[in-house]
Amino acid sequence: MSTSSVDRAAGPSPQPIQQPIPQQIADESRWPGLATPPHSPLRARAAEALFRRAVKSLELRVTFPDGTTLGAGGPEAPEMRIRRPAAFFHRLGADAKIGFGEAYMVGDWTADDLPGVLTPFAEKLATVIPPFLQRFRRFVERAQPAAEENTIEGSRENIHRHYDLSNDLFSTFLDESMMYSSALFGPGDSFTQAQHRKLDSVLDYAGVRAGSTVLEIGTGWGELSIRAASRGAKVTSLTISQEQKTLADARIAEAGYSDRVDVRLCDYRQAEGEYDSVVSVEMIEAVGASYWPTFFSTIGKRLRPGGRFGLQAITMDHDRMMAAARSYTWIHKYVFPGGIIPSVEAIEQGMAENTRLKLAGMREFGQDYARTLKLWRERFLARWTDIKDFGFDEVFGRMWEFYLAYSEAGFRSGHLKVHQFGFADPR
Repeated sequence: MSTSSVDRAAGPSPQPIQQPIPQQIADESRWPGLATPPHSPLRARAAEALFRRAVKSLELRVTFPDGTTLGAGGPEAPEMRIRRPAAFFHRLGADAKIGFGEAYMVGDWTADDLPGVLTPFAEKLATVIPPFLQRFRRFVERAQPAAEENTIEGSRENIHRHYDLSNDLFSTFLDESMMYSSALFGPGDSFTQAQHRKLDSVLDYAGVRAGSTVLEIGTGWGELSIRAASRGAKVTSLTISQEQKTLADARIAEAGYSDRVDVRLCDYRQAEGEYDSVVSVEMIEAVGASYWPTFFSTIGKRLRPGGRFGLQAITMDHDRMMAAARSYTWIHKYVFPGGIIPSVEAIEQGMAENTRLKLAGMREFGQDYARTLKLWRERFLARWTDIKDFGFDEVFGRMWEFYLAYSEAGFRSGHLKVHQFGFADPR
């Protein structure tokens, strides 16, 4: 796919997907239990009271079918339109961390500027629930299911549920580099140039140059391997997604680097050999906190003395990471099962405790991720008709739109960040 004109074109932004959709579109065979909201009057009343209290101070407008409005935003503020209040509050009452997104998926509420609505919520995330109630969260929040534990088999299933959806799906909204991670924008960069700037930066942190042997943990669709091979390196790249391996092999062959890149269907825990450099871009988020020591120690074992490690990771503040460590959220249920976002402290401590490597460099560029996600969301909406033809329904479309907007809001608000790290072996 060429560098799409979606991010350059003049005119209005693509419109959200069919708003609102009727609940019966939530096909029971595809979306079990989604069409019918839970029923818990006591919890629904409590959720409504907390919601009304929270939005009073947010810079947005919340409108109801009877014309009443909440929120601190003026006429130009982003508008959240609640279409089915009873269903909305019953979903929130049953499980706010999942029900809020599910209510959007089925059209209980909608918005023309979805990231604009979600950003104020993200900015106030730590205070939306009053402190005196937060102490009870461990009694009411769902924990991540044991079935989504990131064992070797569990990781394959978790990755399959997201990355094996369809290569065609991802090609509709990613740029021609097929990078599914934050770009690093420089002045005047196209989207693809910004993705290559990101790759060059993390490869520099890893010390990749002509003659280097490189282990990549998390192949994606092969662009980092191609970029490393173009420097004269020899790359072994690991993935547990068959769909990604198939397309990565084809793209690497088309670029002329099949003799320099070996893509293996292999878990990082099964890696062998020693390398001058290890590189991993936004894969650690899928590892799971209980497996971080194994992940870090694997890097240490696979590096030769004097080797370097380049890492790109989504991060969050350490206290928020600890508070959310066992929570089961909408993102886990519908997008990334088994995942947890680390903090900078967790990464630095994990590397110090499990390897000989020392931090040699670091940069943060979270607002570039917000921009990246905005471009992906606009491309996704602009190509929705094509995506439907791949067999995805309206509920999936609204789910994916919510995921991209939800993530963009996280970075816009500063709740989420993205860092690149360089670690070096002093030997």
